[in-house]
Amino acid sequence: MPGVALTVAIAGIAFALRLIPGLSAFSPMIIAIVLGMAVHNLWGTPAAAKAGVTFAMRRLLRFAIILLGLQLTASQVAEVGAAGIAIIATTLVATFAFTLWLGKAIGVDRKLAELIAAGTSICGASAVIATNTVTRAPDEDVAYAVACVTVFGSVAMFAYPLLPGLFHLDAHAYGLWAGASIHEIAQVVAASFQDGQQAGEFGTVSKLTRVMMLAPVVIALGVAARQRARSAGRSRDGAPAPMPWFVLGFVAMVGLNSLIDIPSEAKAWIVTLTTFLLATALAAMGLDTDIARLWARGARPLLLGLGAFLFIAVFSLILVKLAG
Repeated sequence: MPGVALTVAIAGIAFALRLIPGLSAFSPMIIAIVLGMAVHNLWGTPAAAKAGVTFAMRRLLRFAIILLGLQLTASQVAEVGAAGIAIIATTLVATFAFTLWLGKAIGVDRKLAELIAAGTSICGASAVIATNTVTRAPDEDVAYAVACVTVFGSVAMFAYPLLPGLFHLDAHAYGLWAGASIHEIAQVVAASFQDGQQAGEFGTVSKLTRVMMLAPVVIALGVAARQRARSAGRSRDGAPAPMPWFVLGFVAMVGLNSLIDIPSEAKAWIVTLTTFLLATALAAMGLDTDIARLWARGARPLLLGLGAFLFIAVFSLILVKLAG
């Protein structure tokens, strides 16, 4: 309860700060993660709050994503199309391969490189944690990779809303770019909705399409890890690939919203609740982002995270522009 109360309080402050002239242009989700990072890195997150922060960052986030489905319909989901799915899948595979190659080139341990590759190419911290079920890296590597992808994903969350005009991206193209390249789901939502409702909805759908690729990637990594262990003469127990079940909840809510006409008053409350839960989850993410972690393992993994971040941003942008 202390951790949940802390994240809820930060989210509430973020909503209140939007009433200040000049801050109203920012999403409460963006303000919440900034406040969370400030609290953690300046004063520290209380030990009693750790469990609640983790709960908000995992469970509340997934519940909010499920509720997001009530803001979309099947016809909007169909807008991703074959071209959009191809862009997302190609970006994911290329980013993962590039990150592993760059990690080997600059001397980053393969396990840590795999975690950073998964977090960057798929869905941030949740992909890092899921990938580690088969990578089995040390806890320090997991913490580093999570901090790395969270920080660079946060950079993307702030930078992307400034760029649609520069790159001549309409709402559809911007949403696809954000969904195909920004690390965390909540970061995609925060960045894409900054460009309007249409961009936000398409960015969310594009990102969820990318999240659904987590399971096959983890399965492939597990097969590769077992083959490496077998070739080295070591046995390796099979580890089942985790399934992002909350994605199925999201799809179910999209189906419900497509079949049932939800009253506008109820939908307005749902939108507000969803935004508040996402702000709470991002506050928790900020409270779990330790800038010092990025320096504890040296500069090379940090450079790897930066290189992966720049690659996925540029590569996906090129594909989006070519498709347009």
